[in-house]
Amino acid sequence: MKSSEHLTCGWLQQLLVVLLKLCLTFAGPLRPLNGTDCTAKGPASYILVFTGHWSPQAFPKQYPLFRPPAQWSKLIAVSHNRHFRLWEHGAPAGAGVQSFSEVGVTVELMKAAKEARKRRAVGAMHRTAGIPNGIGHSSTELLMQPRGSLLSLMVKIIPSPDWFVGVDSINLCEGSQWKQEVTIDLHPYDAGTDSGFTFSSPNFPTSPRENITKITSEMPNHPANSFYYPRLKELPPIASIRITQQSRSSDRQILMSNHILPNSINPRRFFATPLDCEVSLWSSWGLCLGPCSRGGVRHRTRYILLRPANAGVPCPELEEQAECVPRSCMRLQ
Repeated sequence: MKSSEHLTCGWLQQLLVVLLKLCLTFAGPLRPLNGTDCTAKGPASYILVFTGHWSPQAFPKQYPLFRPPAQWSKLIAVSHNRHFRLWEHGAPAGAGVQSFSEVGVTVELMKAAKEARKRRAVGAMHRTAGIPNGIGHSSTELLMQPRGSLLSLMVKIIPSPDWFVGVDSINLCEGSQWKQEVTIDLHPYDAGTDSGFTFSSPNFPTSPRENITKITSEMPNHPANSFYYPRLKELPPIASIRITQQSRSSDRQILMSNHILPNSINPRRFFATPLDCEVSLWSSWGLCLGPCSRGGVRHRTRYILLRPANAGVPCPELEEQAECVPRSCMRLQ
């Protein structure tokens, strides 16, 4: 009898272990977001406005003027709970983030969100139209539910290797109350899947892939980087979002809209970013010209790599001369 009881207990223990493993498997590798429980009694309606501040005054270095000019992709926004992550700073980019940040394709992102929606981890998915300039607005309406009070979004920087702006899991609910308004300044991120330094860099896959990192005025620490401004402590915001709660009337059905706001809405004013002149290394010295004994001179030159802008340091002299070295003197006939 005792052996039968032992067998039953052992079988139950094994079953509990299997169930625990299955739960951990379906939970996935996502890091839990604490303090996200929303106890609001009903949904909330918001208007989300994305504003691009990408101007040649704020970001003069290598500012894209054509093929293609500076612009923004469509905005992808997802409402969700703590069991879903659209993207995460410091974590590797998934297939959806890679395809969107590199070429602006949303298929994989939407596929992952739809799969999470089946598990009730995602509430709704939203898109806005792209913006054909570096400065502009786009907007969409959001209907947030208490069970999915977190909002994540992404917008690709065009052109760029794999750079984007976005927010990760911002909570629009605080306890039992929906927030009235949220404004966030956005800075560029590198998806870690392409090794290009400049806006127009050719495709050069990063192998192995790196984690998603924030681009700063000094990181990546390379003069060729399009966002490299060593004189700045931090980059000015390249974009921003404003999320404002709307009143809901009982006779009005909430429609999810995708539209570009009128240009009469002025973008935020930022100070112009100074851009210092950059020049090449000196060429080798040329042969001496003139009398060999005295009075002969030799020359070397350099050229401008990057012209100054916004009261940046002006360019130095591009030509230099020195007295001849007798052994390199060229006699004139």
